[in-house]
Amino acid sequence: MLLQERSPSYARCPSRGVPPPGGRPDTQPGASVMRIASDLGISESCLRRWMKLDDVDAGRVDGLSTSERAELAQLRRDKKRLETEVEILKRASAYFARENILPK
Repeated sequence: MLLQERSPSYARCPSRGVPPPGGRPDTQPGASVMRIASDLGISESCLRRWMKLDDVDAGRVDGLSTSERAELAQLRRDKKRLETEVEILKRASAYFARENILPK
């Protein structure tokens, strides 16, 4: 599976196993993140990003959740489609308006 195909839900389970900042006193801060990332075969930054997304989705951190991002993307696609349709209708109405003015 390519890294781009993995979703944040893939990382939810491992991200819960990572200790809070500072970690346990007997380990280096971030050592668990590195270990978990290497066990999953992903980069540390990728796992950290997934952890951040999980925090936002869970409401622990302010930001747009995954579902809000998906809704926003859908709304932007719909807006673009509607703007295109309006432009087509404007051109069609101008074409038919010219056709009605000229004698046949």
